[in-house]
Amino acid sequence: MDEWVCVEPEERTDGITFYARNLRSWPLTLTFRAETTNLVGPTNSLTVSLQGEERIKVATFTRKRNGKRYRYQYWFDWTVGLREVDHDDDYLYQLPFPVGKRWRVVQGFGSRFSHTGREHYAVDFDMPVGSQVSAARDGVVVRVREQHNKACWEKGCGRYANFIVILHDDGTTGEYYHLKKDGALVDVGDRVRAGQPIALSGNTGHSTMPHLHFAVYRADTWGRTQSLPFRFGNGGKAMRKPRSGQRLQKLPPP
Repeated sequence: MDEWVCVEPEERTDGITFYARNLRSWPLTLTFRAETTNLVGPTNSLTVSLQGEERIKVATFTRKRNGKRYRYQYWFDWTVGLREVDHDDDYLYQLPFPVGKRWRVVQGFGSRFSHTGREHYAVDFDMPVGSQVSAARDGVVVRVREQHNKACWEKGCGRYANFIVILHDDGTTGEYYHLKKDGALVDVGDRVRAGQPIALSGNTGHSTMPHLHFAVYRADTWGRTQSLPFRFGNGGKAMRKPRSGQRLQKLPPP
């Protein structure tokens, strides 16, 4: 698992305080929950945002009865990016492949097969293994996974997905999934521009066919993400929302 964040409990005679430390240079969202005995404090889970390399206090618990031991256990999860974002809905994302290429949309927004709930605003492109994937928006590469070579549809298959996550300046992320094994063309920390080649498409993870899954996300609770509505631009013009079965060819900029 990527080493991004640690939770540091600091015990005192009168209780305990939990701190979270972001070990990376980019923002993340963390959710924390503790169960305690003989301590008084937050009873619900807490979700906080941490900027790069920031350390913050998450929660404080105080001893309920003096002279009696207290006990605790805690859980946390995280995801890169921010939960509270100001996404520019007028921004036009590039199609995530090279100029001149033409690919069919397998699933558009709200497709019933798997683009529901948190994945409502995702787009799948029918791309053969090894097809070039391009950045849809400027940003910084913050996560790369490329070691897997397995696709399946059973529960838990998602852990085999290769992907690249690009952090945008507004705290959202552009995420590119099901990439080819060893198919990343960029490294963590690279600054990329829209249209730049970043990966080769594949068929890994929770997948039934070779394709590219792309969406724009904001962070949510317990390590989850929520897809956001966005618009593609092509040849300098805004496009209608992508529909299943539609074939899209990327045009050169004006």
